[in-house]
Amino acid sequence: MKTKLLLSILCLAPLACLQAAVSESEAARLGQDLTPLGAEKAGNTAGTIPAWDGGITTPPAGYTVGMHHPDPYAGDAPLYTVTAANLAEHQAQLTAGTVALLKAYADYKLVVYPTHRSASNPQRIYDATKAHATTAHLTEGGNGFAGALAGIPFPIPQNGLEAIWNHLARYRGVAAARHIAQAAPQANGSYTLVQFEDEFLFNYARPDMQEKDLDNVLVYFKQAVTAPPRLAGTILLAHETMDQVKEKRRAWVYNAGRRRVTRAPDVAYDNPGTAADGQRTSDQFDMFNGAPDRYSWKLVGKKEMLVPYNSYKLHSDKVKYDEILKPKHINQDLARYELHRVWVVEAALKPGTSHIYSRRTFYLDEDSWQVLAVDQYDGRGQLWRVSEAHCINYYDALTFWSTLEVHTDLQDGRYLAIGLDNENAMYDFAIKRTIADFTPDSLRRSGVR
Repeated sequence: MKTKLLLSILCLAPLACLQAAVSESEAARLGQDLTPLGAEKAGNTAGTIPAWDGGITTPPAGYTVGMHHPDPYAGDAPLYTVTAANLAEHQAQLTAGTVALLKAYADYKLVVYPTHRSASNPQRIYDATKAHATTAHLTEGGNGFAGALAGIPFPIPQNGLEAIWNHLARYRGVAAARHIAQAAPQANGSYTLVQFEDEFLFNYARPDMQEKDLDNVLVYFKQAVTAPPRLAGTILLAHETMDQVKEKRRAWVYNAGRRRVTRAPDVAYDNPGTAADGQRTSDQFDMFNGAPDRYSWKLVGKKEMLVPYNSYKLHSDKVKYDEILKPKHINQDLARYELHRVWVVEAALKPGTSHIYSRRTFYLDEDSWQVLAVDQYDGRGQLWRVSEAHCINYYDALTFWSTLEVHTDLQDGRYLAIGLDNENAMYDFAIKRTIADFTPDSLRRSGVR
């Protein structure tokens, strides 16, 4: 069975593939030989990837909510380090982007540690995933999905669209507030921090939600810029619609200078990311978000790869931003890589559509459906930007989510780091929010405080 899962999955009848749902017998594997979210429960034959044993379900001793999450694997010693000198030895387990970074920067390296399958979710997410495994289906040519709620909609994916929807719908708590920083260092290493206050209401994951009441909204999101002074006061409000072709993302911006709320129809696709100095697109936030309609999606298959994982060093409040942000790339001594099985998904730009990326390769963690890495190609087919999500298990929410995203531009020698939280207050997953907190009127009130 493992061999079958590791093979590339091809769909000879695209329309039928989009409509497919897994059988009762396939769904019965969830929680058996497959984890509750659809990963292979067993380890690999080489013993370098262990079996999934439930992930982290209780925090390390001494942890209290509000702390930066301590590293449960702090005692691990590195297994080996990948550099340009031994690249050939490890290349089969590296993304194209990682290979390019090792070749581009003489001091770039991957410090590889023992693999820990730490990802976990609450039991109700597992239950919802299994309950809806046979009813979830893609709609409108794959631009949305229905028949699922709270859980992963397609734990046994049949095509690339189903896999990417798993990332978009994955569990990240019910509501969350975070104070994060972003930096786009110049080639010499100088940078200006942009500070954000983000709030999320994960509508799809709310325990009291009914599918009929979703109103086509996956996530409600509000982001306030608090620094530097020239940008402070701008607030973005977005309703992340499930089917953005049927109904575009609803977005508004509060402009502090004009003290007005206006619609923001361009917060999507390849429009520039907020205060990112041109280093990422809107749909690169959270590695990928928004409508998938401009690409054709192919599920290539599953592969064992060296990817960022359990990145508690990059999350630590004992580390300062200056220690992370270096010229050309982040401080790789603080990054942790492990060998994990990932789903590989290829996205190719459809004829007649437009986007600055002609092709994207996504690497999705089998245990959480979090996108861990992306290779992005320009219109000439040349590798342009390399993205990594450095993730941890947030013990207080039982969610595996990024603590830092890094988007590296191979062509201009710069990068963007978003999610820096080392010197900021920790994520708050206990906040209580309702839809009323994410309306244009609430945005207007927030702006005039």
